[in-house]
Amino acid sequence: MKKYGYVRVSTKEQNLDRQIAVMREEKVEEKNIYSEQISGKNFERPQYNKLIKKLKPGDLLIVKSIDRLGRNYNDILVQWQYITKEIKADILVLDMKLLDTRQKTGNLTGTLIADLVLQIFAYVAQTEREFIKQRQAEGIAAAKRNGKRFGRPEKKMPDQFKEICQRCKRGEVSTRQAADILKISHSTFYRRYRKEVEENVSNSRRFDTSE
Repeated sequence: MKKYGYVRVSTKEQNLDRQIAVMREEKVEEKNIYSEQISGKNFERPQYNKLIKKLKPGDLLIVKSIDRLGRNYNDILVQWQYITKEIKADILVLDMKLLDTRQKTGNLTGTLIADLVLQIFAYVAQTEREFIKQRQAEGIAAAKRNGKRFGRPEKKMPDQFKEICQRCKRGEVSTRQAADILKISHSTFYRRYRKEVEENVSNSRRFDTSE
């Protein structure tokens, strides 16, 4: 049985030394410690992939915390199942000793208990993410009802904007000519011009009492 350690940080500003020191305390040989700095946006993990190819049945993979295995709990569950069920290697998570798949005489800690604990963590994490999204959506909806705008404020149009829109609507100038006159991009003018037209149509319908 060989021991392997995997350490990872998300940014270059973070230091790998503390995690590496922990692996040494666990008697993992230097050549079996795989480390890398991987951001959340770019989650390609060449060192991790190299390590996984080295793992054999009965080997032990040690990580300091469970999030070293993936970006989210879906990723973590996939990796956990692959390592323990497909490769048939063991996993030890140092920050949570219940996540230890090694069979131990005299207690229940092992693959079964570790799997159950991980599933519970995954469920709780997923539920919490859904609650957070729900609260965010409710907060945004309430803010919109109170008139709050989100995103970047719209660019202020030149003083001639409405006048040029009317000329454009009458067919006196094209939308590209209008954009050139106002010295703004065609896409910006066209987007705001369409909005102006739609608002005018909406307002005219609102005040139409002929029906």
